[in-house]
Amino acid sequence: MRIALAQINPTIGAIDANAELMLEATRDAHAQRADLVVFPELSICGYPPRDLILHEGFLDHCARAADTLASRIADLGATLAPAPAVILGLPMRAASPPTHGPAITNSLLVYARGSRIARYDKRLLPTYDVFDEDRYFAPGARPVVLELPLGAGPKLRIGLSICEDLWKGQDAGFASHYDSAGDPVAELVAAGAQVIVSPSASPFVLGKGARHREILRTHATRHRVPVVSVNQVGGNDELIFDGHSAALGPDGALLAAAPGFESAVTLVDLASPAPCADPLAALSTDEAAFRALVLGVRDYVRKVGFRSVILGLSGGIDSAVTAAIAVAALGAPNVTGVAMPGPYSSHHSKFDAYDLARRLGINCLTVPIDEPLAAFRAPLDAAFTALRQPALGATLPDLAEENLQSRLRGTLLMALSNRTGSLVLTTGNKSELAVGYCTLYGDMNGGLAVLSDVTKDLVYRLARWMNAHHESAAFAEPPIPLSTIDKAPSAELRPNQTDQDSLPPYDVLDEILRRSVELRQSPRRIIDETRFDEATVRRIVRLIDLAEYKRKQAATGLK
Repeated sequence: MRIALAQINPTIGAIDANAELMLEATRDAHAQRADLVVFPELSICGYPPRDLILHEGFLDHCARAADTLASRIADLGATLAPAPAVILGLPMRAASPPTHGPAITNSLLVYARGSRIARYDKRLLPTYDVFDEDRYFAPGARPVVLELPLGAGPKLRIGLSICEDLWKGQDAGFASHYDSAGDPVAELVAAGAQVIVSPSASPFVLGKGARHREILRTHATRHRVPVVSVNQVGGNDELIFDGHSAALGPDGALLAAAPGFESAVTLVDLASPAPCADPLAALSTDEAAFRALVLGVRDYVRKVGFRSVILGLSGGIDSAVTAAIAVAALGAPNVTGVAMPGPYSSHHSKFDAYDLARRLGINCLTVPIDEPLAAFRAPLDAAFTALRQPALGATLPDLAEENLQSRLRGTLLMALSNRTGSLVLTTGNKSELAVGYCTLYGDMNGGLAVLSDVTKDLVYRLARWMNAHHESAAFAEPPIPLSTIDKAPSAELRPNQTDQDSLPPYDVLDEILRRSVELRQSPRRIIDETRFDEATVRRIVRLIDLAEYKRKQAATGLK
């Protein structure tokens, strides 16, 4: 059997457009003489559909689109060779609605010659991290193994699973959620499956790809059957799907591997298996982060209906890396930078902003904020006097004046966005957003927070990686000025300001954040295991809690 791994990039809710993508991928697979085409989980509607599946008519639309697609695929058999069978994903009404809870299933339909020949309902529904599937879906109750009518030759018995049925939380550190659950893969093999096919929509997380490969290898070698996993690719809101679909043989050898971060139709011939190279093996952590962010920006901008972006260029590392990622995603003509120097902006920061724009080949506007800042002084000072508060600039710039500068810049960017139709990108990183080192309605203004899940350490690593690999990243020259990388980070909202005036060194801050936010460790454990200053640890953990009200109002960020 020749199986095509159809790794597509669907748009959530764009049912008919997704079906067209699937038809084009099937045409490609048909040209390669595929017997079976496998699409990702919920490929008809895109993953995750969330509350869309509760809208009147949505399930019916998905079912009609699937049946129409299958009929159009069957028509391909009149041209080159028999049309391939197809496995696709869609939400469906539960065949046996439960007494309580959702009455919808996360399902696969198998079509051959235009007709439905099998249905499988996902059995393990993840409810952790970004997943909330038991809110929407009822679990399937039984394994499904089928034979495809593919002519007179020997027939393979195919066992169907969907995503979590295969991973069981092991890829994300949540295996304990399934301690009392059965093993859908083992049940498929017990029912006679000779190959496991598993459509998936597994979001990208740094390091998860290697764990995926190992889980696939474990299933294949334990049960002595080939395992085929087809993952969604593309960005959907905050989630990024990296693809990297794969097929492994009974001995654990990699038989087919789709590329990461792009659509692809990849063929595996189970009758003539041959090991192949793994694109994941050559992918460093820094390159994976870069590719994921580029895909996330490109798809977010495209799928919400924009064509171009605009962002502030401060001369600092965060705006430089954000701008470079935007150029890699959208092309230089679709990115505009805005330098907005204020009374405390240094000469080298302004120079670095312009140097960055030159290196990237983007248009850079200059809109100083000195005059708007001065215009605010009289009415604000009158208000401060009425409140018996010091005037702006009475001593050094205080928090009110610092935030006013940031909010003026945010207002200017939003006005330029309104006039040009460009989406504003915010540039704050995870380290800052976690502790509230950002200004509501100022530098937080915008439609997409590109670096909001990227620590300061990773921001610097991305800058260095892009410079060292500028050709493979499609830049004409190293994009980030060295002076931007080397200088101390600063918001430049008061004289001689640096980030470390308010925050601990970023290596300390990032380690506290990793342990507190990602590993959910207590302050006491962080202090004991790191030997960091107790007051510093408790202050940072407290700031994380206090900044939640800001994060609730932040732009969508790429996970």
